[in-house]
Amino acid sequence: MSTWSMALRQSDYYWTLYRRTWKGSVFSSFLTPLLYVLAMGVLLGGFVEADPSRLEGAPSYLAFVAPGLLAAQTMQTAVFETTYPVLSATKWQRVYFGMNATPLRALDIANAALGFVLLRLVLIAIVFVAVLAPFGVFVSVPAAIGALLVSILVGAAIGMPVYAYAVGVPNESSFSLIFRLGVIPQFLFSGAFFPISNLSPALEWLARLTPLYQGVDLTRMLSLGTWHTGPALVHLAYLLVLLVVFHRVAVRRLAKRLAF
Repeated sequence: MSTWSMALRQSDYYWTLYRRTWKGSVFSSFLTPLLYVLAMGVLLGGFVEADPSRLEGAPSYLAFVAPGLLAAQTMQTAVFETTYPVLSATKWQRVYFGMNATPLRALDIANAALGFVLLRLVLIAIVFVAVLAPFGVFVSVPAAIGALLVSILVGAAIGMPVYAYAVGVPNESSFSLIFRLGVIPQFLFSGAFFPISNLSPALEWLARLTPLYQGVDLTRMLSLGTWHTGPALVHLAYLLVLLVVFHRVAVRRLAKRLAF
């Protein structure tokens, strides 16, 4: 059977898992985007006076910050879904070992798990875009759809290396470092809240290397209609390479973990 058909055979498990736990994500999925937009875009944005040339073409601070919040939200969701739930499947509940006792391979198990993460990202992104749309932050419907798709890619690309790491760790002690040294710095300094040109030259160079910056800049281009083909292609290539390379790493590390 094909790889994807083997992954789809696990859909009953993930559907049952989501059906039993979805209520715990209702608050964060629906209310958090609205609070983000109101607090950072509307309330704080009311105190920010800057011309569009200083906000990368955005007519207001709300229009500037909204695409960054969209990309950052999918990043945070992806990192959470690829840390503790993955360790639970390899150590605490050992679900992956049960799956490995069937004809499923490490590749099939990883694809199904990542497919579930992708579904979570789609739902989060749709809700966030639906919350943002009434505020007029997207120049058109195609712009909103493009920003939604890019934000999903951002979450998948950032979540993949985290998944590759999580399938091989013995315990959760290092996850706090991922959030403190990876998620939070990117959230604050990757262009979501202010142009990275405000940073020192060294920090600006470092910020440009982060995957979230690639996603924020690309999402903002689509949202505002300020498309630049060269930088956009660089951003897309960066995120796709990150996704593909660490997918291979993840499968190898998972196969090694399941061998013991």
